[in-house]
Amino acid sequence: MALLASLAPAAQAEKADRSQRMTIAADQPSTIDLLKQVVVFNGNVVITQGTLTIHADRVEVRESADGFHTATAIGSTSRPANFRQKRDGLDEYIEGQADRVEYDGRADKVLFIGHAQVRRLRGSAVADEINGSQITYDNAAEVFSVQGGATSASPGNPGGRVRAVLTPPDSNAGKAQAAPAPATPASEPPASLKPSTTLKGQQP
Repeated sequence: MALLASLAPAAQAEKADRSQRMTIAADQPSTIDLLKQVVVFNGNVVITQGTLTIHADRVEVRESADGFHTATAIGSTSRPANFRQKRDGLDEYIEGQADRVEYDGRADKVLFIGHAQVRRLRGSAVADEINGSQITYDNAAEVFSVQGGATSASPGNPGGRVRAVLTPPDSNAGKAQAAPAPATPASEPPASLKPSTTLKGQQP
């Protein structure tokens, strides 16, 4: 069973990320094959490209002839692979974790496989959360496709059903502050009549 969830407001991931350099750091010996354009890193691997970050125990990165990257990140039982990226023009992030995370720079998609969990954060607060055995995040279309199954099963969810918690859009976002209404001037009391001190009555 697949669930499609389009998260509002629609906005793509940080557009500048795709033009940034990709940097990779790891603790253990790694291999770089310049001929095949394949890099394999092991041990507490951290990949950064602009606001995009990937953390995993093992990462394999390939570069195509036109400069696009694909990355396969593999976690462990105690430490799943993690992905995080800012949404363009918003103080929001998409972050997720799974046994395996596959990033396709050309298609602009991220695939979370095995005990997958993806969240949308407004600032530091979780706005939406999706859980399943496999989640595909299509960044260009702003669509999540999630499947259930055995690899999403847990003691509280033995059947591995798809689960999602979605928060309504922020009702205060984009609203201009209403200008205060101009103060109504206080009405003055009517003038009272007083006898004249200069005029005299006409003599007969």
